[in-house]
Amino acid sequence: MKQKLLLAVLALAMAPSFAMAACYGDHNKEDIVMSCTDGTVYDPETQTCVVSTS
Repeated sequence: MKQKLLLAVLALAMAPSFAMAACYGDHNKEDIVMSCTDGTVYDPETQTCVVSTS
């Protein structure tokens, strides 16, 4: 009985760390796609759409 209870407590205590490890991934800013209206381009410095000069 004590072994089962100890095992259950350990499993519940470790569950959040396993959930966080499963969510960790390669989430880079390069993966984010920004779409701007026609005639504008995305400026990464200001993180806004600016009027295209070309």
